[in-house]
Amino acid sequence: MCELMTIAAALAFTALYFTGKSKGWQTKALFTTMLTFWGAALMWGVDCVAEKLDGEPLLDLSREDAVLGFIILAAGLMLFAVLFAFERLKLKTRSA
Repeated sequence: MCELMTIAAALAFTALYFTGKSKGWQTKALFTTMLTFWGAALMWGVDCVAEKLDGEPLLDLSREDAVLGFIILAAGLMLFAVLFAFERLKLKTRSA
């Protein structure tokens, strides 16, 4: 479940980044968070394949794995919020 959640978050942030790029409102925070979620998705993908090679199911759809997925999403969104806040603070101090 956490694999599916991180892929969905990576796709969402990728769409936001490229939409923002075409509209001129892309940020480094958005790019960094996008890469973070892609890294997590790659890591969980390797873990899923390793579990499959050990004879376990490819995707773990348990409640514990869903909770882990929500923790990963919350951590990624907190990362985005902190990076975005620092980016805005830096812009504010530059313009003052």
